[in-house]
Amino acid sequence: MSRPPLPPFTEQSAIEKVRLAENGWNSRDPAKVAQAYTPDTRWRNRTEFVVGRAAVEAFLTRKWNRELEYRLIKELWAFAGNRIAVRYAYEYRDDSGQWYRAYGNENWEFAGDGLMRSRYASINEHPIAEADRRFRWPQGRRPDDHPGLSHFGF
Repeated sequence: MSRPPLPPFTEQSAIEKVRLAENGWNSRDPAKVAQAYTPDTRWRNRTEFVVGRAAVEAFLTRKWNRELEYRLIKELWAFAGNRIAVRYAYEYRDDSGQWYRAYGNENWEFAGDGLMRSRYASINEHPIAEADRRFRWPQGRRPDDHPGLSHFGF
């Protein structure tokens, strides 16, 4: 199975890969998203170390059970060969109704078939008022005409 676009990345194919990843995560479908990673993928996500596609699926299930009404925007930062660096922000609320915005950076490495072999994420977040939310599209894929991170200064 291959997952285009494939490395080595051009600027255009790296931008496409980032948007495909964003779309997948905005689906909030752990089984679907996990298929974008190699069976032996290695992650660092905050203080958690995740190894393997099954562990990724379990991690994402836990994440999206806690992070309700999740909406994410990713933006290409840099790329070279089979690596891509992104920055991102996402908003969600918890089960008590408190909204949060998280900011982060990720470094990705891909296998030749386009599956992600490693993902290293650094993330911070803070509570926000509902009125301060910026990501207000209907749940799911961000519309093409919705502004990206640079528009918001994030």
